[in-house]
Amino acid sequence: MEVNGAAWKPSSWRSKPAKQEVVYDDDAKLTRTVTKLNTLPPLVTPYEIQKLKSSLRECALGNAFLLQGGDCAELFDYCNQDMIEAKIKLLLQMSLVLIYGARKKVVRVARMAGQYAKPRSSPMENVNGVTMPSFRGDILNSYEPDLKARTPDPSRLLEAYYHSAATLNYLRGALSSGLADLHAPLDWSLGHVIDSSVRSKYQQIVTRIMDTLEMMRTIGLDTGSGLETVDLFTSHEGLLLEYEEALTRRLRQPQNTPLQTSDTTTSKSSQTNGTSTSSSHYIRKSSVSASNPLMSYYNTSSHFIWIGDRTRQLTHAHVEYFRGIANPIGVKVGPTMPAEDIVPLLDILNPTHEVGKIVLITRYGHDKIKHHLPAHIKAVQASAHNGTVVWQCDPMHGNGRNATVDLPGTGGTQTIKTRRFSDILSELQQALLIHQEHKSYLGGMHLELTGEAVTECVGGAEGLTEQDLSLNYTTFCDPRLNEKQALELAFLVAGFYREAAENEI
Repeated sequence: MEVNGAAWKPSSWRSKPAKQEVVYDDDAKLTRTVTKLNTLPPLVTPYEIQKLKSSLRECALGNAFLLQGGDCAELFDYCNQDMIEAKIKLLLQMSLVLIYGARKKVVRVARMAGQYAKPRSSPMENVNGVTMPSFRGDILNSYEPDLKARTPDPSRLLEAYYHSAATLNYLRGALSSGLADLHAPLDWSLGHVIDSSVRSKYQQIVTRIMDTLEMMRTIGLDTGSGLETVDLFTSHEGLLLEYEEALTRRLRQPQNTPLQTSDTTTSKSSQTNGTSTSSSHYIRKSSVSASNPLMSYYNTSSHFIWIGDRTRQLTHAHVEYFRGIANPIGVKVGPTMPAEDIVPLLDILNPTHEVGKIVLITRYGHDKIKHHLPAHIKAVQASAHNGTVVWQCDPMHGNGRNATVDLPGTGGTQTIKTRRFSDILSELQQALLIHQEHKSYLGGMHLELTGEAVTECVGGAEGLTEQDLSLNYTTFCDPRLNEKQALELAFLVAGFYREAAENEI
């Protein structure tokens, strides 16, 4: 297959240098594992992937908002009913708030059913005076501070597949059985909000949402299937290319899917003028038939995968792999990316300028965003990719810091990672304003969150302090927003869009 004038196949990346490369001690075991993965069925289907791509097209055109969230790094132990349901319910609740505020469709994507790998700044670390491999996610090694447990094990690739399959199986079953049914009551308690004025503002939004749902029930608009389930897609960082290659399959493109050709004129008009332009065009390709199907390579490990900030080099393995798959893909964009690099990267990954194909996930830090985001926006606007990308703010990864706390069972103080809610909020607010100032559209936010009552990020309406971190600090990687903090961000974004809409009247 040719992509952008160059031959491509799922293994093409092997001829390129790779960052975050994994070295296994047992090559024969790795070969057996990958061979087995190649025989296993896809985890997701081309129809689901195309459906997400159609939704992301709407985000690029300014007609929808992308809500993406989940754990920093999933553990296999997170594959259980309570934790899966907690994330689904939180994302649903957040999306209702965003729908109310932005008055747009919300596309829900979970960092779930595959987010088992994490890039690390160093392959080795010192634990209690012993040098051993860094924990790089359950797909590679164990968090246990033991040299043998930390050695990368190829059999964990299969475990990752099976845990992803189990998570997806329950996710689909729960949604089809009414877990996301809007007839069911949701927990909107706001007792944790300390500031009475903020609590009052949030309560007004909750009241209006509940009044709207009640009105729909009263007049019978809730009797259709539209309120009984929602679309929820899965995502993870495409870090381990051996795993991604094994689950890349050449499959038939679904017929009667939303138009995927570029429509930059429409999208530029939509974003420049701030108008909402319908783009739900469906086509039946006359050349497609049972005997002459159109085929594409799909990564079937997930609906959506992204390239990390550490692996987006233009001439390296990850970009080479990503350029050939039909999935929508994300690219982390941080302060180390020169503005002049962003368009060449888009040229490689999206040479046909397909609207909604690429999600640019910006993650600068609250103190750096104003120095980098404007230049990145201008670079895209000045190119043929203007109006084709989804801009998404990740206010988490650039705002990490350390705190020294007393953790139970550690025998003293320990330095742990945390994040300030005020820093997260600041970066998100700045992103909204910068896009507005540049006549661009912030089409989504990307959060590390959990539906559990963890205490890993300080601040927020409940006023968590560094002393509170020890109450329920459970992450094995980066700190996550708890359910109250995550919902608070949704309230704040909803308020921004609602105020902007009211000011235009």
